[in-house]
Amino acid sequence: MPFLLAVLGLLGAAAIWWYRMKAMNDAAREVADVVGRVQGNIRRKKLRKQAALSPLTAIDDPVVAAATLITAIVSEQGPILPQREAALREVISQIAQSPKKTDEAVVYAKWAASQVDDTTIVIDKLAPFLRERLDPHERDDLLRMLNRVAQGGEQSLRIADQRMLRLRQKLGFEVN
Repeated sequence: MPFLLAVLGLLGAAAIWWYRMKAMNDAAREVADVVGRVQGNIRRKKLRKQAALSPLTAIDDPVVAAATLITAIVSEQGPILPQREAALREVISQIAQSPKKTDEAVVYAKWAASQVDDTTIVIDKLAPFLRERLDPHERDDLLRMLNRVAQGGEQSLRIADQRMLRLRQKLGFEVN
C-alpha cells in the first residue's frame, strides 16, 4: 500500500509539473507571437515609408523636382484642375528645354505628388536637392513660379505660411 501511494504521488507530481510546463510553453509561444507581430508591423511601416518616398528618390532632374514640388504644394488644397495645370505647364515650359520635357515633368510631378501623402516629406526631400543644383537667383525664381501657379487657375490659392517658411528654409534662404 505505501508503495502504491508513493507511485500515485509521483504520478500526481509528474502530472502537475507536466501541466505547468505546458502552460509555460503556451505563454512563451504567445509572447513570441506578440513580439513577431510587433516586429512585422515595424517592418511594414518602414517599407510603407520607403515606398512612399520612392517616387521622390527617383528624381534626378531639377526640372522634374521643381514641377513635383510645386504640384505637391498646390495639390495640397485639392486636385489640380485644368486651368491650374495649364499654369503649371506654362511655368515649367520656361525652364524646360523642350515641350516633350515639359510634358514628362508635369506628368511625373502629378503622379509623384499623388503617391506621397504628406507635402512636408516632398519639401524635405526635394528642396535640398534643388538647393544643391540651383543658384540663389534660380531658387528665388522657383518661389515665384510656385506663386504664379497658386494664383493661376479658377481661383487663387493661399499657400500656408508654414509651408512657405519650411520651403524657404530648406532652399537655404534666411528666415526671420
